[in-house]
Amino acid sequence: MPLILESQGSLPYIDGDLSPHERSTALNLINRELPDDHLSKAHPSLAPLPEVQFSEAFSTEIERAGAKQPMQGGIDVSRYEAQDDPAADTDEDAWRQHLRSAYISSMYLLGRQANLDLLDEYGKNAWLVSNSQMEYILQDLEQELDRVKNEIETVNKARKQAQEQSKGELLALDETWKSGIGKILEIQVATDNLRQLILESRRNLGQAPR
Repeated sequence: MPLILESQGSLPYIDGDLSPHERSTALNLINRELPDDHLSKAHPSLAPLPEVQFSEAFSTEIERAGAKQPMQGGIDVSRYEAQDDPAADTDEDAWRQHLRSAYISSMYLLGRQANLDLLDEYGKNAWLVSNSQMEYILQDLEQELDRVKNEIETVNKARKQAQEQSKGELLALDETWKSGIGKILEIQVATDNLRQLILESRRNLGQAPR
């Protein structure tokens, strides 16, 4: 018999499938051992998450979004929209404000047009370069995935081979154990029967005439 250096909690290539009742019983036993907060609290053996430091403005925005409150302030996008001309009888200050908004819209449109021109001239090459970089990243990830799959396949093959090599011995030990349990039960039954016979004989001897 070989020296066993490690124990296996599961022998999938030797053990048979569990019945629905056995599986349900096992799950109930597992759930009984789990703490109540096992779904919301990390296991103690896991490393703690890195502490994240948010700025005050960012924390305030997170709280606002969590409370589902509307955004206050922010960028006034109406200045970039086309505006109607004021009425003819509008005062000079209103016209100046309207002219200022028109300048802002004009500068915004000029900047947007410049960006579109740059995109039209250099955007294609930048897009191709980005795609090439993404392809290299994808190839590296696929190679890493293949390597991990090969390692898993190697481990599974080694585990299957080790279990199949020990399958005959384990099955023989299992049958020997079952046979030994059966013999012990037979001996216990025979012992109880013999004890009953002895007691019955004693009672008969005690009732017989002397």
